[in-house]
Amino acid sequence: MSSTGYNSQNGGSGPPYSNGPVQNSLIYSPPLASQGYHSVLPGSYPQLIPAKAAQHPGHGQQISSVPQTVPQLGGLQTVHQLSGPQNVPPLSNYPVSGQTINRPPMGHAPVASPQQTGARPRMPPPPQNTAGEAAPAVSNASQGNVPPQSNWQYFPTPLSHVQPQPFANHIYSSAGSTSGQPSYQSNSNPPTAHQYVAPFGGPPLHNSLMSQGPPPMSQPGRQPLGAPPTSSPSRSLAPPPGPPGSTAPPPPLQSALPKHDGISAPPSSDSSLHNSYDTIEGGGSMGMVHPAQPPPPPSQNPQITRSVGSAYPALPPGYQNVFPASGPGLAPAPQQYPNRPQQITQPSINNLASSVGGLSLHHSQQLDELRALNLLQERNILPPTPLKAPTPCLQEDIRNLNCNPELFRCTLTNIPQTQALLNKAKLPLGLLLHPFKDLSQLPVVTSSTIVRCRSCRTYINPFVSFLDQRRWKCNLCYRVNDVPEEFMYNPVTRAYGEPHKRPEVQNATIEFMAPSEYMLRPPQPPVYLFMLDVSHNAVETGYLNTVCQTLLDNLDWLPGNTRTKIGFITFDSTIHFYSLQEGLSQPQMLVVSDIDDIFIPMPENLLVNLNECKELVQDLLKNLPQMFTKSSETQSALGPALQAAYKLTSPTGGRITVFQTQLPSLGAGALKPREEPNQKSSAKEIHNLKPATDFYKKLALDCSGQQIAVDLFLLSGRYSDLASLGCISRYSAGSVYYYRAYHNEHNPVQVEKLQKELKRYLTRKIGFESVMRIRCTKGLSIHTFHGNFFVRSTDLLSLPNVNPDAGYAVQMSVEENLTDTPVVSFQSALLYTSSKGERRIRVHTMCLPVVSAVSDVYAGADVQAITGLLANMAVDRSITSSLSDARDALINAVVDSLSAYRSSVLTVQQPGLLVPHSLRLLPMFVLALLKQKAFQTGTNASLDERIFAMCQIKNQPLLHLLLMIHSNLYRVDNLTDEGALNINDRTIPQPPILQLSVEKLNRDGAYLMDAGSVLILWVGRNCGQNFFTQVLGVPNYVSMPVEMNQLPELDTAESARAIAFVSWLREQRPFFPTLHIIRDESPLKVAFTQNMIEDRTESALSYYEFLLHLQQQVNK
Repeated sequence: MSSTGYNSQNGGSGPPYSNGPVQNSLIYSPPLASQGYHSVLPGSYPQLIPAKAAQHPGHGQQISSVPQTVPQLGGLQTVHQLSGPQNVPPLSNYPVSGQTINRPPMGHAPVASPQQTGARPRMPPPPQNTAGEAAPAVSNASQGNVPPQSNWQYFPTPLSHVQPQPFANHIYSSAGSTSGQPSYQSNSNPPTAHQYVAPFGGPPLHNSLMSQGPPPMSQPGRQPLGAPPTSSPSRSLAPPPGPPGSTAPPPPLQSALPKHDGISAPPSSDSSLHNSYDTIEGGGSMGMVHPAQPPPPPSQNPQITRSVGSAYPALPPGYQNVFPASGPGLAPAPQQYPNRPQQITQPSINNLASSVGGLSLHHSQQLDELRALNLLQERNILPPTPLKAPTPCLQEDIRNLNCNPELFRCTLTNIPQTQALLNKAKLPLGLLLHPFKDLSQLPVVTSSTIVRCRSCRTYINPFVSFLDQRRWKCNLCYRVNDVPEEFMYNPVTRAYGEPHKRPEVQNATIEFMAPSEYMLRPPQPPVYLFMLDVSHNAVETGYLNTVCQTLLDNLDWLPGNTRTKIGFITFDSTIHFYSLQEGLSQPQMLVVSDIDDIFIPMPENLLVNLNECKELVQDLLKNLPQMFTKSSETQSALGPALQAAYKLTSPTGGRITVFQTQLPSLGAGALKPREEPNQKSSAKEIHNLKPATDFYKKLALDCSGQQIAVDLFLLSGRYSDLASLGCISRYSAGSVYYYRAYHNEHNPVQVEKLQKELKRYLTRKIGFESVMRIRCTKGLSIHTFHGNFFVRSTDLLSLPNVNPDAGYAVQMSVEENLTDTPVVSFQSALLYTSSKGERRIRVHTMCLPVVSAVSDVYAGADVQAITGLLANMAVDRSITSSLSDARDALINAVVDSLSAYRSSVLTVQQPGLLVPHSLRLLPMFVLALLKQKAFQTGTNASLDERIFAMCQIKNQPLLHLLLMIHSNLYRVDNLTDEGALNINDRTIPQPPILQLSVEKLNRDGAYLMDAGSVLILWVGRNCGQNFFTQVLGVPNYVSMPVEMNQLPELDTAESARAIAFVSWLREQRPFFPTLHIIRDESPLKVAFTQNMIEDRTESALSYYEFLLHLQQQVNK
């Protein structure tokens, strides 16, 4: 069995499409038997693999359909569409002929068990990313009307701030060159092009915490992606050549890889649309009209040499834990991120070395994180309060100005100076982002000039340095840029001559209203198309009643404006369209029975203006559940229905929402059952994790090219091949929702879950036509992205839709030595169109110190972010190689890092399993990953459940992913107000977090397990009488039902505390966790005990046994 690495771009597999330059097992050589996460392979040579030529289905054909009898209700009129030529965009299945992609060769190697002393699965080297620099253009979705409150509603907790000392970029008193710059007259009117918009009204907001952006990055002059070079001469960081006084922009940066994205556009659309975002995001000098500057003097532009040898592969970011302020089940903790402007006092980015004092283990916090613990003796290492994100060792004013870790987080808060140092530490380097997170405060700036570096296109940010009032130095490429005249005016203070006090330089997270240069076409109206399965199986579940009623209740709250469009398609063995043209007295059903050559009847009447046709839409939603009650059609033509939806929405883009209840069985994309019933409980190797067909991936890439995202709601108790169906959402930047065994009558818990989550889905903010890029300081390279998206070019992520509930991750490596760089910066930029039609750019910037000692690298390790990164890597390894290979590689990642710590840092070898304090939870978190549904063996989890767990790992922000991996356990039969939170006049108890072991359970107590998507309250047989009567409303244990699904509202203080605590846990996450109140006899007791990851199971070691195994491997 071959073992492939984790360097896949979105974990896709199979030709001819690749989600980015580095994609799947076809373009990566499997690692050797001795390779795992931390191995270094010799350089490989790229090979050109031509893609297939485009094959377009014919259009303009005569298509006939046979009239059918379709169930109908009352006034709904049925029209049988018989024929009609259709000039519609063809559905492209392959990239343009002749397109080539640089890919490394393949290889083969056996897989070895982690217990063996020889070969262990390890990760192949990261490709050295080299992308043509392009500036990310981004736009933010406007906040729409807030829907009425319900019993459950997601409320992002406002972020608290500590008021730090003033912080402002220093401006030299000596006058710089100002030739050609107009002088300021004290009596002149200030510029009026700037408007600083405080969100939601009120006074201006200065330092709102930023939401992060997905992972694109621009690195000018990088080499093509591929195996790391063995050596490289040093090169200058000077900006592009040009005469000192030239007003022409610098020469365009050439990308090492072809810019074509592999998506062929329909003839009716602008074929250049999807190929031009790279230019908008980074090309040219958008918004920059000031002359180019000469290269800075050598003292400001140090030579940086490339490290010799193969690069150490950065691990994929996937398990990121954010600051515990507002996490699900996490008690808020004070954060060091102020909400008012700060002032920087250091004169230059090169003088930041003084702010990095204490990194050589003189800082008390660094020393504490480095002290060694013997895990075999320290058993109670889980803190009783939520674990905080590590704080970068920077000067306080700079640290306070840094980006909120809930939005932007790095696995190492001390960046290694060289790739060799990173290899020595055996720790992953990567970023985890939550770019479009709901924020209670966000500064929004409207300006005709968005100030960016002329060379690398970085947005001006708090970590640049002002040489004087007219010049600023980029903190990523060190180029000196002019300060535009308009930027001299501060819209907050209404003062002139203070560019260092503007909101852009005082907030690490900020949003810009983008000018017309950031648009490829006029903003399109928000388009929402709903596809509903109406086969017999779907009707039997009764889901149509829930979905249609929830839609009716939230029509007025759909994000958008007066231009919002809506449409509906239903399908079984045929496709049903609904004409909702204004002026009709009732909706008309149009039936197309020829599913082999789909066409769109009356396309101008199928997507209609919601405001103008609201009555017809409401009439249709009221009638739909009854229209198909007598249907006996058992087939499902999901593929043809998706093709029709693609053709219908191609001209404008938008969002397609699919509700599916069974395995597609007819037409394109038809699937056959692949699940092996006998492998559920005993198999160590799980098969069929890969898609059965590439139809859904190809269609998703076509949708991405036309700015269409597809979200999938799967409601099925039988196997539906989510591994194949999920590709339609994964590669179109959509989301997957899974409701196992949904039934409107027999499973009321799932009904409530669907109602709550569908309401959140329909009313949350949304960004259309989005692209995202991540930039970093020269010397660092970003490769391998994780999340739901398509990599359009080497580093530009295509996000047809972006939502506030999606997280992303990237892997990084040190491409060039950072010897002369005291700090490095990372910046993400998300360009999107809001539901109000505004083009916006959301920017997040983070600054971290550079260290030269391996001990400092360990001291700054973020164990939660590392775990998330490993989780994403394990998903990719499971799909491209095997589940057992992924499990072995997870174990070896821990063994390698602890072995490196033992040999590189510890001066005196001691018995036991010694770990640095910063990584004390890594073995526990990895054991929890091994027992997580996505990776566990010896379980009766269905194949679809396993795949859905993998989808969640790849798409969830770190904050929610942590709970999915390692649950929180609380004792709740003795809740008090001691240490409670006071939120909106409510008192929220804060019980301590307990270890996940049955040793912590007593039969005289009640314990709440928070596993992220589910809450399980187990009540002991001998629990106090007071808890039964005052909280559960029953006289005793015997009277308690075997399972309850909600806490009764009783007029007691104990009941109020319990309800407040459960409600608080639910409100902090965008999905709705179901509640199950169980006792010993309940079938769900098994699910409760399975989350006790420290205990032994039939197929997995206990935590202590796992530590003994790690000790044996480390001491070899």
